Amino acid sequence: MNGSAEPTTPSPSASHWARSGGWFLLVGGAAALTHLGVFVWLNQVSRLWPEISNAAGFGVAFVVSFVGHRWLSFADTGTGVLQSLWRFGASALAGFACNEGVFMLLHRGLGWPALPALIAALIVAAAQTFVLGRFWAFKR
Repeated sequence: MNGSAEPTTPSPSASHWARSGGWFLLVGGAAALTHLGVFVWLNQVSRLWPEISNAAGFGVAFVVSFVGHRWLSFADTGTGVLQSLWRFGASALAGFACNEGVFMLLHRGLGWPALPALIAALIVAAAQTFVLGRFWAFKR
């Protein structure tokens, strides 16, 4: 007994973290492929700046990401759908700011081709998205 009237929540097991992390990778991969697909398609059919194509890809991938993370990666969430949506929206925008910053640095600053720059930016932003999702947007 800890002398407290409040019940304690058991800490998640290693298998729980592995399952959550596995779903995160699958959902994140699907969202990243969606993002990349929109980006590539827009760059082929339009004269948009790559930064605009990146933003459009983010917008479409956001839906894939939220739905998948809410009901698969973080299915044990203790937050309601609307609270998760605004929190995830805020964390996704923070991830996109990181993504766009890295993308612009690599593409405009260092002269990388747009697609490799975007892939690198998506990888950098993924870790930030996981941490904000697990410990804030979909907090247990």
